Amino acid sequence: MCGMTGWLSYSRDMATQREYVQRMTDTMALRGPDAEGLWIDGPIGLGHRRLSIIDLEGGRQPMVAHHGGHRAAAVISYTGEVYNFRELRCELLALGHRFETRSDTEVVLRAYLEWGDAFAEKLNGIYAFAIWNRMSQELLLVRDRMGVKPLYYFQTADGVIFGSEPKALLASPLVPRQVAADGLREILEMVKTPGQAVFTGMREVLPGEIIKVDRGGLHRDRYWTLEAREHGDTLEQTIQRTRDLLEDIVDRQIIADVPLCSLLSGGLDSSIITALASKKLLASGKENIRSFSVDFMDHGGGFAGDSVRGTPDAPFVKELVERIKSTHGEIILDSRSMADPALRAKIVRALDLPPAFWGDMWPSLYRLFQEVRQHSTVALSGESADEVFGGYRWFHDPEAIAAQTYPWLSSVTGKYFDGKTLFDRGLLDTLDMGSFLRDSYSQALAETPVLPGEDDVNRRMRQMSYVNLTRFVQTLLDRKDRMSMAVGLEVRVPFCDHRLVDYAFNIPWEMKAFDGREKSILRAATRDLLPDSIADRVKSPYPSTQDPAYERGLRESLATLMADPTSPVRPLLDAKGVKETLRKPLGDLSPMYDRMGMELAIGLNTWLVEYDVSLTF
Repeated sequence: MCGMTGWLSYSRDMATQREYVQRMTDTMALRGPDAEGLWIDGPIGLGHRRLSIIDLEGGRQPMVAHHGGHRAAAVISYTGEVYNFRELRCELLALGHRFETRSDTEVVLRAYLEWGDAFAEKLNGIYAFAIWNRMSQELLLVRDRMGVKPLYYFQTADGVIFGSEPKALLASPLVPRQVAADGLREILEMVKTPGQAVFTGMREVLPGEIIKVDRGGLHRDRYWTLEAREHGDTLEQTIQRTRDLLEDIVDRQIIADVPLCSLLSGGLDSSIITALASKKLLASGKENIRSFSVDFMDHGGGFAGDSVRGTPDAPFVKELVERIKSTHGEIILDSRSMADPALRAKIVRALDLPPAFWGDMWPSLYRLFQEVRQHSTVALSGESADEVFGGYRWFHDPEAIAAQTYPWLSSVTGKYFDGKTLFDRGLLDTLDMGSFLRDSYSQALAETPVLPGEDDVNRRMRQMSYVNLTRFVQTLLDRKDRMSMAVGLEVRVPFCDHRLVDYAFNIPWEMKAFDGREKSILRAATRDLLPDSIADRVKSPYPSTQDPAYERGLRESLATLMADPTSPVRPLLDAKGVKETLRKPLGDLSPMYDRMGMELAIGLNTWLVEYDVSLTF
């Protein structure tokens, strides 16, 4: 999957800044443990760290394409995967292009030389890359349609600094480690504003965006956004079209020159992907899929259902494995280790931000991916099906639907996603979090595409889908990307294929929930692949530990933080509220609500220390 970075400065010879370009590249070492490369020429310096997936020997980067003999025409530093690269390669060969490698990277570079800026519309995949055109002296920054792969930039007076993660930009002497009020608001509220990158002056390339930088400045253009269109298919055709798309998507995404596996929770989404991958691999004469699930030490036997998770995963995992005969591994995590401050510091360094929500899911994902990486380099995930097909409970709760705020922050579900519980009320009033949330929500609604003549129910459900696909799923994709790439594991997300997202976005709600259940179309399209117990299973989130050892570790870390007068987060917290929380008996804290407040306070302190951040408000 790789990591990339670079610095364009029209007033400098970047050969004199090689040391800084190397430092920026070095920050991407975990994303690309297999190889590194620099390319410096005049005003541009490109760096790359490689995780080898396709054409292990030939895909080295930055990669140069020549034109007119030996003249270098364009150079690329590329991360991700383009799943239709074989078709594009054939098309380009027919147009007279010649290839020196089997990599998708060279296909992307040649596609740019052939079709110019329009080439991005031809790509199917998850990617973020920079292309330097030596002839026009222009830089292109491109990000995939759903924003699966990250790409950050910082505009300077004479160019731009960019990279896969903020840490690459922060290694430059020009990028300040400052966070203003808007940045802190992003951390404290579970809403990801498109383009916002928390650090002052830093931005993210939007999903489906091309940024062109030339001597005239920075120019932005969207090559893809969600659009509202009439859905002309019948219910039966919609079910079949969904199945056909999933078959094609998985067929493309199992291509790799390294060991492949699936992440299996026993839920509907991951089971569909695992079953389809198994079917495709066996049909092509390859070994069956390898699958991995996660559980917690001393957790499986003592599971207690709650309002978030009604059933344990293990029995459903076992059923699917027995049905498809995958080679399966269960990874058991020690809850005590997940509250380890050293592990939390690793997570902060991987994210470049405090892990704001879903507390123990960050360390558990990190540990899971760390174990999976011992066996595989590429993993398939069921992430994003809930946003695409309407799987969350808030899609089906009248109060959440009617609420004039993000549905996951409504009175129905908001108690699960509030990390502000321990923060000083005066600080929250200064930040005016209520106005921030209202403005953010209004902006999201204003962006939502409108289908003329659509009835009120479908218009509202289209808004619900849009805010989930643009403000919620990005937090999940960021979490998966950072935790997996921190251990050199590529995670692919088939449900983020833009063809499927676009198609499902325009299915009328009465059809999308035709049997009164969540993800009705998806269940109907894949029921034959699954045991009935999984096909009918109610949505259950990624597992969270119920072991009191984790809560005990959080309490110890928070108490230590409060006892240290130099802790930078202390002035931001409500000291009385912290004391009251710590006085509660072990086990009396809400796993999602109270714990989340402790986790955010601890994580924010770790981040402020590790990154030497200045708060400027």
